[in-house]
Amino acid sequence: MSTNYTLTIVKSDDWYAGFVKELPGAHSQGKTIEEVKENLKEAITMVIESNYRHSLEGYEKVLEEKILVNV
Repeated sequence: MSTNYTLTIVKSDDWYAGFVKELPGAHSQGKTIEEVKENLKEAITMVIESNYRHSLEGYEKVLEEKILVNV
């Protein structure tokens, strides 16, 4: 599955920092813009996986299905 996200990257001194507009908690830093982008890809995956695991804790039965939403 592919999804587009909006990255915001800023420069401060010798470092770049970035975050994902649509996904609170997904942020990172690096020495180059490319490094920040790669780090943010990993952060996106980690945040989504963590949110998924935590949202299912404590339930004895979980049903999943795909839904298409056109906005």
